Amino acid sequence: MDRIVFKAYAISNEIDLNSIADLCHIPKKYTWEEPLILYGNVLSSILKRDLSPEQKVMVFSFGSVVFINCTNNDELVFMEYLKSIKSDIDTKTYDKYSDDYQLEIRENSEIELTDKYVLVPKFEDFYPELISTVIAKSVALEKTEEKLGQIVDKLETMIDKLEKGKLNVGNKEIANTAAKIVRHEYNTLAYIMILDKPDITWSSIQAEEFYTRMAEFFELNDRYIILKEKTNILNSIIDGFSSITHSIRGLFVEWVIVLLIVVEIVLMLIDLLK
Repeated sequence: MDRIVFKAYAISNEIDLNSIADLCHIPKKYTWEEPLILYGNVLSSILKRDLSPEQKVMVFSFGSVVFINCTNNDELVFMEYLKSIKSDIDTKTYDKYSDDYQLEIRENSEIELTDKYVLVPKFEDFYPELISTVIAKSVALEKTEEKLGQIVDKLETMIDKLEKGKLNVGNKEIANTAAKIVRHEYNTLAYIMILDKPDITWSSIQAEEFYTRMAEFFELNDRYIILKEKTNILNSIIDGFSSITHSIRGLFVEWVIVLLIVVEIVLMLIDLLK
């Protein structure tokens, strides 16, 4: 085969790989950093058709799924299968965050990376896993980037209120926004694992070099750094809102106390005049 086709989708924040492995009778416990690779009879039983050895599905704990040489119908059948395990998966919009890529093998060529394919002189066993990992992280980052944008939009509304002197933000709303920021940071750092490399890269220099080139081409580290910087800015803004709202409430309480004291003095004066 001189061409391998990959399709990646970010469908959730988290997928329990061990639940799928148990249902597929795979005698292995998966850690959070390794993908579940389905192929052969196991994948055929899920897709309900015979498959070639080159057809595989890789499922990542951070919520991405990569199909290798599969059809559109295979994708839909597999998503329906995942939905039976994880109900929050939307089979109608699962392709909202997606990317497709190809591995092309051409003898006597140099390794060449483009937006749509990577060209290599000969096939290596680690290529499919490393390519799948990079594009799985890329679409997961795309999903996270959009979620961060929604948080920014929410904060802009709060800032507009502040500029108009109509800040009326409750502790619950601030806490809710802060929780979204923490969740975003957790999903990026803990689950997408941008800073972590696949195990194969520790035992093969060639695999490590290829993965590094792929990760740099898809700008995984740069996008991660930008997300971290934006998250730090958002946390600073939330801290500022908390300080302002606490100050406003503290000032309000102080004025209430002063007003009560004045009322009490007036009542005392009235009593004395009587």
